[in-house]
Amino acid sequence: MPEPLITTVSTKGQVILPSAICRALGWGPGTRLAVETTSGGVLLKPAPGFPETWPEEVFGRLACNGAPRSLSEMEAGIVAEAKRRHAGN
Repeated sequence: MPEPLITTVSTKGQVILPSAICRALGWGPGTRLAVETTSGGVLLKPAPGFPETWPEEVFGRLACNGAPRSLSEMEAGIVAEAKRRHAGN
C-alpha cells in the first residue's frame, strides 16, 4: 500500500496539494476547484466554468431582429464569416 501524501494547512487556511496529485488530475496553476465537506472529509473537484442552467431557463433569451433565417442561410453566413476571418491572417 503506498504511503499517504501529507500536507499542512497554512495560517491563512491554504493547503498545497502534492504535485503528483495535480498532475494525475490534470490540475494546473489557476485551476478553480469546488470544495465540499463530506462525512469522510473534504472533496475537491473542478469548478464548473458556468453555473448550471436548465434549457427552459435560457431558451428564447436572445433577442432576434428581423425574419428567421433558413438553415442554408445560416450555413452560408458561417462560411462567409470563416472566409472573412481567414483572409485577415
